[in-house]
Amino acid sequence: MKLQDYISEIKLELTGGLLELEITDETIAALVNKAFREIQRYIDIPKLITVPFASCIDLEGWKHSSIVKIYRTDGYTGNSSATNDPIPNDPMYMQQWMIYSNGASMYNLDNYIQNFLSYNTLLQMRNTVSTDMSFKEDKEGKKLYINCAYDAPKTVTIEYIPIYQSVEEVDDDYWTDQIARLSMALTKITLGRIRSFATQSNALWQLDGQTLLAEGTQEAQDIRTHLVENMNFIYPID
Repeated sequence: MKLQDYISEIKLELTGGLLELEITDETIAALVNKAFREIQRYIDIPKLITVPFASCIDLEGWKHSSIVKIYRTDGYTGNSSATNDPIPNDPMYMQQWMIYSNGASMYNLDNYIQNFLSYNTLLQMRNTVSTDMSFKEDKEGKKLYINCAYDAPKTVTIEYIPIYQSVEEVDDDYWTDQIARLSMALTKITLGRIRSFATQSNALWQLDGQTLLAEGTQEAQDIRTHLVENMNFIYPID
């Protein structure tokens, strides 16, 4: 949603397309950006990026709020997308069909399963002593330290919460709606303060400054309460 779209929606609701506002489009844009900066801390839509593995990754230039999780890109049998991978399929799946081929038997399958279970037990023991793909982010030094419990992969996939540089980068329907609602509330508060700055006691008509101020204040409070109560954002501490 473009910045001008937010401005047009606010002006349409507050003027009906007939009246003139006391504030300019630049002022409304500043209020939209203020709402965007306030709501951005609650946006929890993750992004994924695959990078070469290193025990220490330089995060200089990364625009992110936090790192959620790190995944191995390669499985136990290697990268299935590689053309030179000798075992692109699941070995348990292949062994299942080997028992129907000539020379295979249930003994071979049972022996293979026992070896496979032993291997998984070894992986669990390694992961208990040293958690695989556990990480520590150095915010000040802009470094990401990754622990590898066994064979180091060629690449890893990092799941992170991005920092948006502009309100126009937010394309999720839920969050654009929250930004639009808070922008409207902040605009009502601003207009309410302007229109109630001074009043005439003997005037035949009065501006709706107090009404707008009360509406905007209540709407902003409701939105902020909703965001806090429904926040689904976890900051890892170690």
